[in-house]
Amino acid sequence: MRLICVFVLMLLSLPAFSQEEAFSIELSNVPLADALENIEAVYSVLFSYKDEYIKEKSITLNLKKRTLAEILNELNRQTNLFFQLIENRYIIISQDKDEIINTEPLQRVVVKSYLAKGIEKNKDGTYTLNPSRLGILPGLIEPDVLESIQLLPGVLSPNETASGFFVRGGSVDQNRLIFDGINIYHKGHLFGMISPLNPNITSEIKFVNKGTDAKYGERLSSVIDIKSKSIIDNKVKAQIGFNGISADAILELPIIKDKLSLQGAIRHSYSSLFETFTFKQFTDKVFESTKINQDENGNNDFAFLDYNVKLNYKLNDSNRFYASLIFIDNQLNYLSNDSEEGKTFNDILKIKNGGYGLGWHIKWNKKTIQTTQAYFSDYKFNYNFVTTGTDGQVSDFEKRNSIFDSGISTEVNYRASNQHNLSFGYQYTLKDVAYAFINTSDLVFILDTEDNIVQTHSVYGNLDYKNSKLFDLSFGLRGSYFNELDAVRIEPRLLLFKSLNDRIKLQVSAEIKNQIISEIDETVFSDLSLENRVWRLSNNLDFPIINSRHVSTGFVYTKNGFSFDTDFYLKKLKNITALSLGFLNPENSGFNIGSQNIFGVDVFLKKQFRGLNSWVSYSYNRARSRFINLNENKSFKSKSNVTHAISTALSYKLNKLQFALGWKWQTGRPFTIAQEGSDGLEFNEGINTGVLPVYHRLDFSSTYSFNFSKTKSLKGKVGLSVRNLYNRNNLIAREYRGNNNLNDAVELIERYSIGITPNIMFRLYW
Repeated sequence: MRLICVFVLMLLSLPAFSQEEAFSIELSNVPLADALENIEAVYSVLFSYKDEYIKEKSITLNLKKRTLAEILNELNRQTNLFFQLIENRYIIISQDKDEIINTEPLQRVVVKSYLAKGIEKNKDGTYTLNPSRLGILPGLIEPDVLESIQLLPGVLSPNETASGFFVRGGSVDQNRLIFDGINIYHKGHLFGMISPLNPNITSEIKFVNKGTDAKYGERLSSVIDIKSKSIIDNKVKAQIGFNGISADAILELPIIKDKLSLQGAIRHSYSSLFETFTFKQFTDKVFESTKINQDENGNNDFAFLDYNVKLNYKLNDSNRFYASLIFIDNQLNYLSNDSEEGKTFNDILKIKNGGYGLGWHIKWNKKTIQTTQAYFSDYKFNYNFVTTGTDGQVSDFEKRNSIFDSGISTEVNYRASNQHNLSFGYQYTLKDVAYAFINTSDLVFILDTEDNIVQTHSVYGNLDYKNSKLFDLSFGLRGSYFNELDAVRIEPRLLLFKSLNDRIKLQVSAEIKNQIISEIDETVFSDLSLENRVWRLSNNLDFPIINSRHVSTGFVYTKNGFSFDTDFYLKKLKNITALSLGFLNPENSGFNIGSQNIFGVDVFLKKQFRGLNSWVSYSYNRARSRFINLNENKSFKSKSNVTHAISTALSYKLNKLQFALGWKWQTGRPFTIAQEGSDGLEFNEGINTGVLPVYHRLDFSSTYSFNFSKTKSLKGKVGLSVRNLYNRNNLIAREYRGNNNLNDAVELIERYSIGITPNIMFRLYW
């Protein structure tokens, strides 16, 4: 403890940087984005801007000594952009002076290039990802949103899926994914292995895992708020590309100059034409514990598709509108035959998520802005297992899960002064969630079904107070009334940010959140165990509203390309629900209500050299659950408990060539131990008393950007990645699968990590 105190005192005593000091810097026709990076390194400042503002701009600076003020004046002269210096360190870039003074302030960055270029940590504890300038990350050759988030401290994906990650010990269904205001429920292509969103169409992503703004409700652990491009460009732009699994195309089309533009994107798998080694490795992992992988004579037809279209309209300087459409589709058709019985078995699986969003942004005056949005999201999961004999269809087992989610919201932001900002709003949502398990032979048997609707009215307010000499404080309050549940929930939110000096920042946050929609284990076991969880709404009886209380504290230290970020957190969850399967508790096979306590520590260190970026992160997590009538009412390790996790990476950029190498190591997840008994597997040692072996893997990636000529706008990019470079065979799950009849035997299922998997990428831009 004495060493820690001495270290903190040393940091507190560091001298501040003087903005009047002059430095020598020389740039020759350098892209503005690269120039800003150089200026940040030399003058120890941080720029905050929207990508659209600096695109296609370049800078030339003759070698001479300049102060920061002189540099900013020269940038203004060459780019016609405006640069506002705040607190002697943060520089906000905008297109006009009024935007700097009167519009909602941009987030002030605490750590630039957090994992890589294009990832920033903000004062409010959120992370911002800008895919168009995202640097290279280990194992990734495209700016995949969800895969990138998994490299942040406290985020783990033990199943190696793009969307199936735990945030600070929370479950997967506690993460809210939003695209242009539309709630997304689709888990991803290839059953979660690939992000459901095209990585090349996102413009900005905000990731929130603590101190959540009061405008965000619905989920307990995190928010991934994704926005596509909103600027109106007067040039026609296009992209086409492919990787080892799919191909995509993007088009940006101006319709009315400075007024109206259209952008569209489409992505489709090409496995029906040609199966690459990359695709085979993905499918081997996905289908490893299913009959698809066990039956050599079956025919598996799988494909995925996603597309989105967005219309941006600028009526005048005060009014902007958008309309966004997204569609995500996965289809599987598996056919097998039993020649001895003369039967054909057909598994048909369709998972779709469509939606649209509408938005209106209006500037009433120099201090007041209002944003109004409406959305609709339609999620459908349909699985059929059809048995056909010589005389026709014998039986049809059907599983359905549907979500109709719609809402409208409006928010007013009032900037009273440079120190005070007030926002308040209203949200209305309607969720209609249904699931059904139906078996049809001679008669129709409904094995299990439910259909619930919940309407929610929410009002919220958020007050931001900023004082560089004291502290920054954000206090929010959210109140929600769940109509059909006749329930009211109040959710206070608090965030405190204190600059101890120019190098050390203290962060404290606290929040209460509630959740009415979540996933449950199937109550009926189907023959194809690919998606064995269904969405369900709270009913305030056997499935109550889940509540979370979350506090965290930590500090950030930055100096000369070195960053140290640490956070301690405690989460307490109430009214979580678990399905007690008959083979674990013969006297109880229903839902059980319980609680969960999570304590964790996240540590992140980063050092940047010339062209070289290195970082290491460590996460400690202790998550324990307790349920009534389960495990003799004793607490046990939660399934999201991964006690220790370490990630480290090195990346290097040489002109337009980039390399990245990253290693992951983590302790195994808990599992329930079973022994062979006279009547099959027996469970006598409690729930989750075993721990899987240690998990580790090495990933590599490299990209190269090039121009076809100096005079033409046609550009290209190629990439190569290798996941699990040394082909480690990691055991990532040990589960048990029963049957609808509890007298049937219980089956042990073991799932392993993906083997060595290379992937390639080629893109053209013009």
